[in-house]
Amino acid sequence: MKQDHKALWNNCLKLIEKNVSAQIFKTWFEPIVFENFDEGTKTVLVQVPSPYVYEYLEQHFVQLMGWAMGVSFGANVRLTYRLVTDKEHNIVQEVEGERPADFEVQPTTRANKAPTVLDAAQPQPINSQLDPRKTFDSYIEGASNKLPRTVGLSIAEHPGKSTFNPFFIFGPSGCGKTHLINAIGVQTKKMYPKKRVLYVSAHLFQVQFVDAKLQNTINDFINFYQSLDVLIVDDVQEWATSEKTVATFFYIFDHLFRLGKQIILASDRPPVDLNWLKDRMLTRFSCGLIAELEKPNTQLRVDILQSKCRRDGLKIPTEVIQYIAETANGSVRDLEGVVNSLMAYSIVYNSNIDMRLAERVIKRAVKVDDHPLTIDDILDTVCQHFNVSQQNVFSKSRKREYVQARQVSMYLAQKFTKMPTSRIGQLIGGRDHSTVLHSCSAVEQRLKVDKAFNDELSSIETSFRLKN
Repeated sequence: MKQDHKALWNNCLKLIEKNVSAQIFKTWFEPIVFENFDEGTKTVLVQVPSPYVYEYLEQHFVQLMGWAMGVSFGANVRLTYRLVTDKEHNIVQEVEGERPADFEVQPTTRANKAPTVLDAAQPQPINSQLDPRKTFDSYIEGASNKLPRTVGLSIAEHPGKSTFNPFFIFGPSGCGKTHLINAIGVQTKKMYPKKRVLYVSAHLFQVQFVDAKLQNTINDFINFYQSLDVLIVDDVQEWATSEKTVATFFYIFDHLFRLGKQIILASDRPPVDLNWLKDRMLTRFSCGLIAELEKPNTQLRVDILQSKCRRDGLKIPTEVIQYIAETANGSVRDLEGVVNSLMAYSIVYNSNIDMRLAERVIKRAVKVDDHPLTIDDILDTVCQHFNVSQQNVFSKSRKREYVQARQVSMYLAQKFTKMPTSRIGQLIGGRDHSTVLHSCSAVEQRLKVDKAFNDELSSIETSFRLKN
């Protein structure tokens, strides 16, 4: 019987393979190991190599996997993952995937329809549209977000009852606005399950409004939003050219505000810079709290990365985490993107996560105004200037031109990268930190007395700027 279940799982994989690219299938689905199928509970148990793979599958392929298992094993099948959290000690953890109901794609009667209760005349339970993963527990506190986080937690404990209503959060993209407003909603629902909490993007609100006008259901649209206890709207700067949407929102806003219902708004700029805001709306916002979220500083970025590693069971060297935190431009999304890219590279190429891999990923994944130089950048430029190869630089040869290129590479690596001397030595021929310090000292002494050598290094540094 177990062999029959394995055959059913193989059929699932065949169905999935037809709906994704060959690379995606090889990277994310081939590593899955079928364990068993419990006919009593209708549960499929599979093993995945890491919590990261589990999270990626849950984020991107829930519907596809649910459909494939439904075809093979039957309706209402459940999926449970066995995660390998520590390969060295063979420690595993079982986590239940999305429930079968979430696998099903519900048909809609019209495009971009609002929540299914939008047309209901009487209040009833609604889907809050909140991301359950974005909580206060996973929102790391630092100097740049302490005030908004503290206020947000206070609002969740006493929605609509504090002086922080409305609560307007603004800050640059990637600073954690969406996470924070989601966390407020999730915590509110946890403490007050019966409260009607809704998270909606400004874009979706506008789509729903236009749709309601076309369907002649504008009264139902307004009644639905006026029935909420907590309304959370993200990216309100997108209403810049939508006067009718703004007018309708203010009508809803004013109704909720007068009833003491909590309103939370997020934007990439402060209210005074939103041209579509009328004076009366600015006055309303000023009654509550307007708080700025700044991009996280280096220490907070380190804390965020370490938290993600603990949460996902990732093992990334401390020096790599420090390098990412110091090099990325401060966006939380960039930080998570770099970690995800590191894991993907590690899985696909079966390689360890080290500084060289981190440099490659940073260079391709993070857009910054002043692009960080890497050891590879420095070696390429120095070797080209002195007409030697990297193999020559890495060798133990004491040939004058090789030694010169080696010392200059180490000097420039210490000057332009944030790496410790021990790591620089490892990446340039496997030398120790004392060799790097000696090389840097030799170059500095020569620069003081040799003008031609000074000009050479200036030329190399100019090449860096032109390339970056």
